[in-house]
Amino acid sequence: MEKMRLQKYLSLCGVASRRKAEELITAGRIKVDGLVVNTQGVSVDANNRVEVDGKLVRLEKKKIYIMLNKPSGFVSTSKDQFDRPKVLDLIKGVSERVYPVGRLDYETEGLLLLTNDGDLANKLMHPSHNVEKVYVVEIKGPYSVDIEQTFSEGIVIDGVKTKPARVERVKTVDRRTTLRIIISEGRNRQIRRTFEKVNREICSLTRVAVGTLELGEMKVGKWRELNSKEIDYLKSI
Repeated sequence: MEKMRLQKYLSLCGVASRRKAEELITAGRIKVDGLVVNTQGVSVDANNRVEVDGKLVRLEKKKIYIMLNKPSGFVSTSKDQFDRPKVLDLIKGVSERVYPVGRLDYETEGLLLLTNDGDLANKLMHPSHNVEKVYVVEIKGPYSVDIEQTFSEGIVIDGVKTKPARVERVKTVDRRTTLRIIISEGRNRQIRRTFEKVNREICSLTRVAVGTLELGEMKVGKWRELNSKEIDYLKSI
């Protein structure tokens, strides 16, 4: 194995994405050959002993690609300061260490991808790829044109305006309206913040598709490995 940047090595080991691995390095949670590394730019190879929080990590032998129907009440991170349930707690019987590709917020359900393929995870999370994500949302009250207009125009999150999103009305029953929202990015609580902008309360929010991958009839809390066709699609993005 040729030498590579430490953050890339950690990503290929299935520890985290490269960006998150950089944060782990800066936080002083990585050791190389027994010494804490807290600066970027260090390179390693197979002869180096790399530890994360005192645990030895090695390159994964098998690439794993998983689709999970995330329940509400689970965080999409490997650690949580409030000790809330984690999506990784739902993945049983997988010997390789996997981590989520992006995040779904605590209250949101639906399609979440997990993998130990760091290169693919980084590619999928990069905003330049514009992978469409489809959500089904139920809100209180009837449909109104300001919803579509606000999603189309975008809102400012962390100083940057969101890209235009599409809204499709599905139905209105007993003063609750179901909509499909199609976005091409995954900004922090983007859909929830947009509905806050138009003063509408969300009853439920579920991601049902990422690109051509669809949740289908998978039950909440269940997961499966992607098939070869689905994996090839992700790699082709």
